Amino acid sequence: MTILFRYILREYAKIFLMCFSGLMTIYLVIDFFEKVRRFLRYDANMLDVLTYFALKTPAISFQITPLAILMATLLTLGLFSRNNEITAMRSCGISLPWIASPFLIFATLISLILLSFSSTVIPLASEQAEQIRLVKIEKKPTPSTVKPARPWARTDANTLMHVSEIEIGGTILHNVHLYHLQNGFRLDRMTEAAAAQYTPDGWLLTQGNQRRFNPNGTVALVEFAQQPIDLSLIPDDFTTWLSGDSDTMTAREIRQYLARFKDEGFSFARLRTDYYGRLAFPFVAIIMVIVGIALSLRRSGVRGGSMAMGIGQAFVVGFCYWTTHSIAIALGRGGALDPMLAGWMANLLFASFGLYLLLKVRY
Repeated sequence: MTILFRYILREYAKIFLMCFSGLMTIYLVIDFFEKVRRFLRYDANMLDVLTYFALKTPAISFQITPLAILMATLLTLGLFSRNNEITAMRSCGISLPWIASPFLIFATLISLILLSFSSTVIPLASEQAEQIRLVKIEKKPTPSTVKPARPWARTDANTLMHVSEIEIGGTILHNVHLYHLQNGFRLDRMTEAAAAQYTPDGWLLTQGNQRRFNPNGTVALVEFAQQPIDLSLIPDDFTTWLSGDSDTMTAREIRQYLARFKDEGFSFARLRTDYYGRLAFPFVAIIMVIVGIALSLRRSGVRGGSMAMGIGQAFVVGFCYWTTHSIAIALGRGGALDPMLAGWMANLLFASFGLYLLLKVRY
């Protein structure tokens, strides 16, 4: 590693830390004053409030790091250009790809850190933060049951299930309805039960009945005290995906969940889209470096813009990327786009945009 390489990397890291710290401070201050008034109504312990915001920090860092990378790239090259350092390096025969290499290496390291955070740290920290907010700050009793955010589940190719409440741990479900369908989406039979309990031998329905709808229009009713059912879901599924969302699931949990249902024909468009989006988003740091270098050098190949222009360009590009990414994720969740394409679409578009601008740079 040459002295010049270390110098560029050091200056870039310093400016990145400055941008990251500024964005983090602004975000936390706004978020704090937005929520602290509500927290004070509950006479919350300040230590619990600070712990809550500390646990939210990984998720905030994940969101603002790409913008900080882009701002740092534009500002660093802008300062180098204003001090004629890029001109000096070019006059010594140093190519622009070599000048860009410290930026790309730094962004790659940041991307790997973000990927590890999104896979494990952020879901666990976010779940713990919500637990502190509900129990310690808002003084709500620890619930014995929760209402699922997604009460409907497809248990196999021809069966739909609706659950009203889930006990903590996911081993007992309350007010369970199973709808068994035939070809043409015709209801064949419906099973209702007061509860479903997970046992070593599988799921067991208690205190329920089953209605069978005959082709001649009659309905046969059979009541039961207990009845086993063949259900592919396990308690972990109800404590993560069905009772919440993918934000509280680690990447490993999502992969395991999808792998279990891979052979049963389930699509899980929302979950798969969130998974690919989580994998794709960390690599936007590399793309932002490419876009930032291209924007800084696009006019003459050696001159960058002013500091104010660099910050303005960073916010515009960041807003455009976030809008594109959000729209693609929404389309993927709705089934309008393939989940993998939806997750990576914004990265592909902005990578193409950055490479196109780089081709316009005069070497």
